[in-house]
Amino acid sequence: MIKNIVFDIGNVLADFRIFEFLADKGFDPTMSKRILKASAMTPYWGEFERDEIDEEEALKKFASTDPEIADELRRAFSNVEGLLTIREFSIPLIQDLKQKGFKTFYLSNYSRKAYDECGESLAFMKYMDGGLVSFKVGKTKPDPTMYQEFLKTYDLKAEECIFVDDTKENVDVANELGFKGIVYTNYENLCSDIAKAT
Repeated sequence: MIKNIVFDIGNVLADFRIFEFLADKGFDPTMSKRILKASAMTPYWGEFERDEIDEEEALKKFASTDPEIADELRRAFSNVEGLLTIREFSIPLIQDLKQKGFKTFYLSNYSRKAYDECGESLAFMKYMDGGLVSFKVGKTKPDPTMYQEFLKTYDLKAEECIFVDDTKENVDVANELGFKGIVYTNYENLCSDIAKAT
């Protein structure tokens, strides 16, 4: 019996609007792709999300992958307010699920900097029963230990949880651990998939 709905945050409950964010800072699409390749698409991004490296070290490591854009990388990520924004459906969805008797949680890769500077994107948290973000536990999905730490923290059984994530690899690991996994594609499909799974 499903009792708990567990959500990823970025690109599920909040928009990870990297290209819009970079455009707002004056970067053209070509440079934005280059910045993305040197940052979020490197292993250093995960280190930053696990809080293994601080902001300055992260910027240096990003720059090491493409030294020519060191200044652009610093300008891009010196302040990340607006990188993530809450989706309109997030709070109503959580409230609806709570009214139906489910507990709701979050389980997400999230850097300390984004947590501090994109606080508005996390406004749904106060309506939820708890959750874990990567920088607080030093783990990132799809590492199974992050999911196991979550279950242990809240004394939950995987088979009683739906796990929603936009990344198939993360959902696959959840399924292997006993969760009922849903790959997020859009709000309408999510509502349908939750209804079918419960």
